[in-house]
Amino acid sequence: MSIKCNEVPNPARSVQLGKAIRTVLLSATLLAPAFAAGADEAKPPLRLCADPTNLPFSSDEPGKPGLYLEIGQAVAQKLGRTVSYNWYKSYFGKRTVRETLLSKQCDAMVGLPLIDDFMGPAVIFSKPIAHEGYALVGARDRKLGGIDDLRGLRVAVQYQSTPQNVLALRDDIQKMTVLSPEEGMTALDQGKVDVAFIWAPVAGWLNKTSYGDKYQIVSTEGDGLLWATAIGFAKTSGALRNEVDGVLPSLQGDISALFAKYGVPNGAAVKFGRADQATTSSVGATEPVTVGQTAAADKPVQTAATSGDAKGDATADAKAGREVFNGTCAHCHGPDAVQAERKIDLRLLKKRYADDMESTFWKTVHDGRPAKGMPAWKDVFSDDELRNVYAYLQSVQDTGGSN
Repeated sequence: MSIKCNEVPNPARSVQLGKAIRTVLLSATLLAPAFAAGADEAKPPLRLCADPTNLPFSSDEPGKPGLYLEIGQAVAQKLGRTVSYNWYKSYFGKRTVRETLLSKQCDAMVGLPLIDDFMGPAVIFSKPIAHEGYALVGARDRKLGGIDDLRGLRVAVQYQSTPQNVLALRDDIQKMTVLSPEEGMTALDQGKVDVAFIWAPVAGWLNKTSYGDKYQIVSTEGDGLLWATAIGFAKTSGALRNEVDGVLPSLQGDISALFAKYGVPNGAAVKFGRADQATTSSVGATEPVTVGQTAAADKPVQTAATSGDAKGDATADAKAGREVFNGTCAHCHGPDAVQAERKIDLRLLKKRYADDMESTFWKTVHDGRPAKGMPAWKDVFSDDELRNVYAYLQSVQDTGGSN
């Protein structure tokens, strides 16, 4: 009921109204800390480890974040979180994982190879999100159903890759070695080769962004050619991993669309079975040759300390050296030092250099061989880490007749 302008207010009513206002103000004052606490308990950002210049996977360019970052963003949105990034170059493989994910600089890393022994028990994985590997790239009207379809053709193979090993013993295929997927695509487009056998994600990205989607990209499956990928977490982040696993099934359509957006193949693969094998890799045919891979053989690695050949390396750890080697050196020299190209086959060091093997090793890893594409590693690895690599290399030396 409203008060008329000439009506005298009731004192009792004014007292009651004042009490009501004071009660409301007091309640608001008491509830304010509770509301603030609720705001403080909002979920923290999902921190992603990523390479700032690694398209199609990741980029610090807002307009082109990359496949992995967009997958991470989609996961974060499902979890009700924002996203933040820890940028770190991915060139150093497992070292990158150690210095970011395992150093608590981020919560997750999208796109790690889904291998049981990757980084030992230190890294745990989500459910698989995709498969990645190598692909055959050629004209859309060319049949690319297997290795025999390459007979008589000129094929670009990526330097020191599984495809190079796979085709090494096929004299009926003319190989052209390229240093990168980009070079392989250029050779194909210039008519210098008929097919390129290169890293599929980059080939697909270039095909989409630089070549107008004019080529077919056929994924291949076989020894070291294709493996599952997932989101990696530190082993202490099991609860977060389980949360992510809970939302991944609802994101499969979005993830497939993102692969298509970036041109990365994620469909059925052409199988390069045992009958097609020409690789000298010791890894089992069902296992991917990649960072963290273990050899199929169960025999223990002989360390330099027990081989009798080491000079003052009694404390060197060949097992740790193998981990560093496969995480960095295998890019050029092959997984577990298995290499079809003899001039960079490190299993032949003892034959080539005899008593000078150790001094040659130290000069090469410290100073590099820039003219041959070999970087210097003295500012990347400690001498103890390099000594472990040397111990590992001693354990794999070829003791056969010729070099």
